[in-house]
This record gives sequence, structure tokens and C-alpha cells, in this order.
Amino acid sequence: MPRTSRSRGEPERGDHRQPERQSSAKGGASIDPQGYDAGKKVTGRKRHIIVDTLGLMLGIVVHPANVQDRDGAEALLRQTRRSFPFIEVIFADGGYQGPIMAAVTAKTGKWRLEIVKRNDIPRFEVLPKRWIVERTLAWISHCRRLARDFERHVRTVVAFVYLAMIRLMLRRLTASRSA
Repeated sequence: MPRTSRSRGEPERGDHRQPERQSSAKGGASIDPQGYDAGKKVTGRKRHIIVDTLGLMLGIVVHPANVQDRDGAEALLRQTRRSFPFIEVIFADGGYQGPIMAAVTAKTGKWRLEIVKRNDIPRFEVLPKRWIVERTLAWISHCRRLARDFERHVRTVVAFVYLAMIRLMLRRLTASRSA
């Protein structure tokens, strides 16, 4: 663009070294939303998982972090009920208690929700049944891609979690066969 055609102080439309972009914050494909959890003071996504008593995953749903636990559990319970109709008891932590969660549990199937409560003593104590889910999340976090929230899409996160659990189950299966 010649200098005479633009007014003083007005910048050039673009730099010849930079390709033109559309006016979006990031280039490329869109990103699934991330939220902010004010309680934990983190930005990202929450993984709601349901596991059996061995710690093997039965279902997963990933939500933005601003979705409360009891609100995010409805999709997980519906998904799990279709695949595993024989489950009778669900053990959950205090984030899943209350009348909303009781109604969701009753609406999605014929199972019983038991809340594992903490003691009032301010020291660390392993809670029965609740540590199973925490242990599974720790196993998943051993995979580098799942240790942090690197993925752009929720479906990619879910796929990598399933791959991590497949890897874990295959290692267990081959270890028991070779012994």
C-alpha cells in the first residue's frame, strides 16, 4: 500500500512477513470449553468416573471444571446404567450428596447411593471404598498425556483415558499369564 494513500499515524494493514489471519483468538479447530472451579481454584476439566471394586473403569464423562459434581454425575449414571444394568450400590464422596443427587440416582436406575463421609478428626485417613476411585485416577495420571490437560477436545481426553485403562488391564492380564 503506498504511503500517500493512508493517513498519518494509521498503521499499515499488515506485515508482509505475517500471513493474514481471521480474527479468532487461536487458529485451527475450535476448543471444547474449559471452566473454572472456584472451590479448588483451578481452570480446566473434571473427569467423572465410575469404577468397580477392583478399580477398573466402567464409565467416564468429562465436563468443564465449573460443572458441579452432582450435576455432572447424571450423564455418567445414564451411560453406566445402559452398559452395566446389574450394579446395585454406588459409593460416592460428599460432593455427590443431597436431594438433587438422590433424585438423579432414582431417575437413572434402581441402585442405592451410599455417601462415604469423612471423620471430623483433622488428620489424614484412608476412607473405605473412596480410595478405589482415587487410586484409579492415580493410575490414569501415570500416562504423560493425562497428567495435565493438554487436549483440545473432550472426546480425545475420553479416548486417552480408555487407552490408559486398556494398557493397565493388558499389563495385568499378561503378568498373571506369565507367572
